[in-house]
Amino acid sequence: MNYREINAETIDRWIEEGWEWGKPIDHETFVRAAKGEWDVVLTPTKPVPHEWFGSVKGKKILGLASGGGQQMPIFAALGADCTVLDYSVRQLESERMVAEREGYSIRIIRADMTQPLPFGDEEFDLIFHPISNCYIRDVKPVWKECFRILKPGGVLLSGVDYFINYLVGEEEREIVNCLPFDPLVNEDQRAQLERNDSGMQFSHTLEEQINGQLEAGFTLLNLYEDTNGSGRLHELNVPTLFAMRSLKPDRK
Repeated sequence: MNYREINAETIDRWIEEGWEWGKPIDHETFVRAAKGEWDVVLTPTKPVPHEWFGSVKGKKILGLASGGGQQMPIFAALGADCTVLDYSVRQLESERMVAEREGYSIRIIRADMTQPLPFGDEEFDLIFHPISNCYIRDVKPVWKECFRILKPGGVLLSGVDYFINYLVGEEEREIVNCLPFDPLVNEDQRAQLERNDSGMQFSHTLEEQINGQLEAGFTLLNLYEDTNGSGRLHELNVPTLFAMRSLKPDRK
């Protein structure tokens, strides 16, 4: 079993155990969104500013590794044409359940984002990509694929990790790991993840996350930091994650 399959099975199990990011929105939240009362997150605690989106009505939006029935139903309620891609079967089941309950259409695709994305060039107006690339080893190909499938003038909204979470031990009190954090080559790091039932996770540098988007052709427009939402680093208000708004420039 490759590490992506391990992560898909792990996330499916987390959902069965009540994982926060696997709980779909309720009907009341959908109704409020249709009335213009809504928020979504790319990172654990801070809502994405509405001005990062502009109007989404009629826009083609891809939820990249964004299954779970939390964000895409909001965009559907706002009038967007939605597609969601995820590798977790359970996350996609939640998307299907909410769409059937609320009566909207959504294209649902199970695919591995480490592979070329199954979409045509310049297909989407906006990509919404919450915290998830910590579960893949190489993020730069993802940024290149996002650039390819966005229309000129399209926007990528992404939530990504610092490397800080991967330096510390399980109680987040001391530095115990070297970088990069890569359980495919470091048995101690793999054992740490297995003790915590954390799937297979990987650290990424700012060069990979930010410069990787710039190398793909994006222009970085906005950025904000966030904490984990729980744990000692969160209690100390240490930023460990950040969100970016990036533009695929219009052709001249």
